[in-house]
Amino acid sequence: MPDTNIVMRQLVALNQMELNELQEKYEELYGAKTNIISLRALRQKLAYRIQEVYYGGLSDKDKEKLELIAQRDPVANLEILNLPKDTIPRGTRFSREWHGKVYEVIATGSGTYEYAGQYFRSLSAVAMAITGSKWNGNKFFGVNQ
Repeated sequence: MPDTNIVMRQLVALNQMELNELQEKYEELYGAKTNIISLRALRQKLAYRIQEVYYGGLSDKDKEKLELIAQRDPVANLEILNLPKDTIPRGTRFSREWHGKVYEVIATGSGTYEYAGQYFRSLSAVAMAITGSKWNGNKFFGVNQ
């Protein structure tokens, strides 16, 4: 039976690490450098990977099952869509916590975004509506290009 204390100690240690340490740990566990600068995102990815390494990842059977699901759902498998790289599929959700409140935006698929019943032409416009100041929408919502 696996000793879960080993995993728990590693997960707790992630909360004590600074950005550079987390990025080094990422490179160690994933075998590649990362440009992620969000401490929360790095800690989540590392926590997942630590558990995956220790407990094992998805079984081949589960991977096959997910592949079948993705083949039937174009949004689950973006390669099937043949969209230009900068097109965000309809229904894509962006979420951001700002001053204790969670804000959610939905891509309409036609280049606009719905937030609070209104439509905006960019994530930057949504970020401005939320914060009252100018933001790069991709950075505000953590979208990697």
